[in-house]
Amino acid sequence: MAMGTDNAIDVTGAGGEQSRPSTAIILLAAGASTRMGRPKLLLRYGSRSFLRYAAEVAAASICRPILVVLGAYANQLQSEIDDLPVRSVINERWADGMGSSIHVGVGALKTYDRTDNTEALVLMLCDHPSVTAAVINDLVTAYHSNDKGIIASEYGGTLGVPALFGSEYFAELARMSGAAGAKQIIATHASDVVRVPFPKGITDIDTPEDYRQLQRAMLPQTL
Repeated sequence: MAMGTDNAIDVTGAGGEQSRPSTAIILLAAGASTRMGRPKLLLRYGSRSFLRYAAEVAAASICRPILVVLGAYANQLQSEIDDLPVRSVINERWADGMGSSIHVGVGALKTYDRTDNTEALVLMLCDHPSVTAAVINDLVTAYHSNDKGIIASEYGGTLGVPALFGSEYFAELARMSGAAGAKQIIATHASDVVRVPFPKGITDIDTPEDYRQLQRAMLPQTL
C-alpha cells in the first residue's frame, strides 16, 4: 500500500541545481473523472488531495522540469499546486482523451526547454497512490543503466505508467491524440523496453468503490 497519511514528502531542495542533461516529468491531470462522478483528484489521500500528493512526489524526485497538464476542473485543481515547483499547462481539448494531454504536455516541454537539454521524460498519472519519488527515480536510474529508450513499470501482467521515454520518442508522443495512451507506444516498441517491477502499481483510483477500498486500507494507519 502507498505511504501512510502522516508520512511527509521531502520537497526541500526541489529548486536546487539539476544535473545536465535532465529528465522531465509530465503529470496527466486533465480528465473529467466520469467513473468517479466527481473530481477524483480533489479527493483526500490522507492530508492531501490526490493531485497534491502526485505533484509532491514529482517534486521530491530527481526530475525537472515538472509539468502538470490540467483540463476539466482546471480552476479548482490549480489552487492545490500553486506553491509547488511545477508548471501548469491547460489542455483545452481534454475531452478528447489522454492522448491529447500527452500531446499538449510534450508540446509545452518544447516551449520550456529551449536549449533541448531534456534527454527523457516520465509520464505519470495522479490516481496511482503507490507511486513514490523512489519509484520515479528508479525509472531514471534504469534508463541510465541500459541502452533502451523506454523504461516501463510492470504490474498486473501489463506494462504502463509511470513510464520513461527517451528523447527519440518525443516526436511520436507529440503526435498522440484521442484516447490513446502511453501503453500504445510501449507495445509498439516492445524490443526497446526495459521492465521495472512495480507490483503496487496495479492499484489506481477510478470509481467510488476503488476509493472506499483505499480508505479502508488506510484506516489502521490513521488510528
